[in-house]
Order: sequence, then C-alpha cells, then structure tokens
Amino acid sequence: MNKVSLKNMLLIVIAISFAALQSCKTNQVISRKVAKQFKHNDTLKKYQVGFALYDMEKGQMLFQKDAEKYFVPASNTKLFTFYAGLKTCPDSIPSLRYIETGDSLIFWGTGDPSLLHTVLKGTKAIELLKQSNKKLFFANNRFTGNFFGRGWSWDDYNEYYQPEISELPLFDNVVSIDNKGGELNILPKTLKSCFAIDSNSKTKRFEVRREFLTNKFYYPAIKPETGYEQQVPYKTSTALTLALLSDTLKKEVRLTSYPMPQQAKRIYSSKSDDVFKQLMLPSDNFIAEQLLLTYGDQLGLEMNSAKIITTLQEKYLKDLPDKPRWVDGSGLSRVNLFTPRSIIKLLEMIYKEVNNQERLFSMMPAGGKAGTLRNAYPKTDNPFVFAKTGTLSGVHNQSGYIITGKGKLLLYSFMNNNYVESTADVRKQMVNMVTYIHDNF
Repeated sequence: MNKVSLKNMLLIVIAISFAALQSCKTNQVISRKVAKQFKHNDTLKKYQVGFALYDMEKGQMLFQKDAEKYFVPASNTKLFTFYAGLKTCPDSIPSLRYIETGDSLIFWGTGDPSLLHTVLKGTKAIELLKQSNKKLFFANNRFTGNFFGRGWSWDDYNEYYQPEISELPLFDNVVSIDNKGGELNILPKTLKSCFAIDSNSKTKRFEVRREFLTNKFYYPAIKPETGYEQQVPYKTSTALTLALLSDTLKKEVRLTSYPMPQQAKRIYSSKSDDVFKQLMLPSDNFIAEQLLLTYGDQLGLEMNSAKIITTLQEKYLKDLPDKPRWVDGSGLSRVNLFTPRSIIKLLEMIYKEVNNQERLFSMMPAGGKAGTLRNAYPKTDNPFVFAKTGTLSGVHNQSGYIITGKGKLLLYSFMNNNYVESTADVRKQMVNMVTYIHDNF
C-alpha cells in the first residue's frame, strides 16, 4: 500500500470516528435536555409516569424514566394486536371457512370484523352465500371464549366501545340508531321490534338503553335531539346470528354442529391494511378483539382469545425486554400490563416488519391530522408525531414515532397512570414534551 492510499484511509477512519463522536455527543445532549424537562415538571411528579426515548438508527436508548416498570397500557395494547396482524395476516383478513357437500354449503366464522361493518363494509363472504344455490348451514362450534374480555367493566355493556366478542360478528355487533328524516332509524332492521318506549323514564336526554342479558331496548318518550346518533351493543347469540343472516341473504340459514375439517376453504374479505387503519386511527375496540380470532384461524388454533394471545407471545414476542401481561386485543382490560421499554422494542419490530415508513405512518394516528391525535396537536398537513393513544379512567398514554425538526426518527413511549388530574391536563404534558423533542433536536 503506497503512502497516498494509507493517508486517505487514515483520513476516512478519522472522519468516521469524528462523525460517531458527534452523534454520541448529540444523543447525550438530547438525554440531558429531556431529563431536565422531566426534572422541572411539577405536574408529572404527581402520578406514575413511565417514559422511554430511543434512537432506532443508533440502537440507543436516549432517556428512560421508570421504563422498566409496568403500566396499564389501555389502547396501547392495540400496538401488540397490530404487530400480530402484520405477522399472521399480512395481506387479507379471513372471513369464512366453508365446505360444499351434496346439496349443502356449511360455513364457520373466523371472527372477521369487516363482515357488514359500517365502515369496512366487507361483503365477499356474504356474496358467496347469496350466490350459492345450496342449502346454507352455519356451524357455531369454533368459539370457546367469553363474550367479554378478561377484566372488562361489565357496567359498560351499553356503551358503543364495548361490543361483545363472537365468532361470526355482523354489523359491528351493535345496533346503530339515528333520527335522520325525523324518525328513529334502526340498523339492523331485524332488531327494530325489540325497541319500546320506557314510559317511566324521567330523563330529559334521549338515550337508548338495553337490558343487560337480553335484546330489549328502551328509550324515553321524548324527541331525540337534532343529529342524534347512537350505537348500542346487541346481545350476541346463535339465534340472532341466524336471523340476521337470513334477513340479509333473503333465504334461510340453518344450524348444524358439523365439525370443521382441516381442508375447509377460506374466503378472504378486506385488505389487512384497511382493517389495521380502522383498528389504529379511531382505536376501534371491536376490530381489535375480533382480529385476534382471525389470527387464531390463520394459525390453526382454537378460537379462544386467551389461548391465541399465549401463542402469539411465544411465537413473536420473545425478544421483548420484559414479558408483558397481555389479556385482550383492545386494552379495555386493566389486567394488561406493559413496560415502556418493551413498547419501544415492539415499535422497532413494527417499523422493521412494515419496512415502509409512508405505509406505516398512514396506519397510525397523526398529530394534528388524523385519528385519535387529530385534535391533540395543532392542525397541520405535515405531522411530526405518529403514535397510538390509550385512555381509561386515570390512564392516558402515547407510544409511537417522532420526526424531529432535523429529520431524526425517534421512538417514544409515554405512559401515565393513577392520576386524578383531568385527562386534558395529562395530554397537554405529553404534547408539550413531544413537541419539545421535535423542536429542539
């Protein structure tokens, strides 16, 4: 090697070393400044706060505050459901399993949430059944779980965000009610006969209430407000599924206990990305819970959320630094417990699995632009934060990706538990911190 070549190589080594040193110094500066922000924030000292900030390019944790401790994640749980979907259903969601034998078509549910969904409007499976000239039989023997997830609040049964879980969900497993055109509209129409006026109600606000264990719906003898809309979960049952299907298909659907053979065909409905967007942007609990069942179908598992989650953890989540306690798909349960640093690792795995930043960020709430972060940050066409939110009483979290002012990609998980302040105040603290990181680095 001549002296010129040796000199050039030495200059390259020096340049690389200098760049690495500068990068290291930059990350140290970020760490010190973020630590200072936490130190001087009196509000964040009033409740349990976990925070982790990570430079994925360098594979370096920049700052941690109780990142090894467990927190209730609320809808940050959907990040786990999302990642499991990327691994098991990368293209489309299975909608039905079926066989044709003799003069009969026998079908089984897969848990597909898009079937006649108000937004996704999955109809491929419905069209298959409509077009068949065979006798239709629904086999209801796959689902072995409960209609509510472990640890769910039972007194929320009437709320739109807590539909029941079932193997063949239809119409989001809710009754949609509105007063467009000056009269009460009810969908699915099959349940219209289940509505009655509650003459004893003294309420001044129009609201539909369902009896806990039956599909008896009551409303007060007053006019609904202009623009009134409500979704109330219906009580799922095999009999109701048969009635809804028969009414939709305009032909009889009968019941059978025929066991599903392994060779039963699959028909796929919606594109996975469309379903994942509905999962993530509005934080749809119904989508989350039903997706778990479709993953079980793909993996050849028993249709049971608890058993499916166990397999997903063993198969895909062994690299997390702290083993999560994961019990449902949506995060409605307070039994779920994750650490901020495990969520950081999960975010890194999601980023690498999608391997397309534009595609990934299109499926995430965007600060000031889309989803549950639309109103959290100032309105903009160029958001700098893409993250999943999570909210329960006393719980408010954000976990996702920050694009800094200098174009650096950082991963963060900000978890707040056991506060008595307003959620708006807690959200403000998170927004201020994330904005500070964006503006200063």
